[in-house]
Amino acid sequence: MNAPLPTTPESDSALSGQDPTGPLDPSIAKLLKRDPAGLVAAVVQEQSTGEVLMVGWMDDTALHRTLTTGRSTFYSRSRSEYWVKGESSGNRQWVKEVRLDCDGDTLLVQVHQEGAACHTGARTCFDERLLPAVVAAEGPEVIGAVSR
Repeated sequence: MNAPLPTTPESDSALSGQDPTGPLDPSIAKLLKRDPAGLVAAVVQEQSTGEVLMVGWMDDTALHRTLTTGRSTFYSRSRSEYWVKGESSGNRQWVKEVRLDCDGDTLLVQVHQEGAACHTGARTCFDERLLPAVVAAEGPEVIGAVSR
């Protein structure tokens, strides 16, 4: 299902240039299931390839800024401040689409990534550390498979 989040006249104006420091549209805010710190995980994906680039955290303000500026904005848990991806490094993210998952606790932010997404200089934050895992066989014909 590809239905957009609900919009109101207020959110329509927000998306067309309203002050990015304003509040998150209430119709969107009520859909979010935040953690105890008021944050929602945001998975960032390169729109053109589907490559997962990074995960960041957003509160209502960071999400509002992301939706109204076209630039990925996150809340840094370690520094307790907002940051716009690429503001200091030049490795900017240009927002192409934002989706909310079925539970309301995770955002999918599809972007056009300029340069590296990871602070280490790697293309993605998931390039380097492959963990050993049993690779599951595909299909229901696997003996003992549990289907959901």
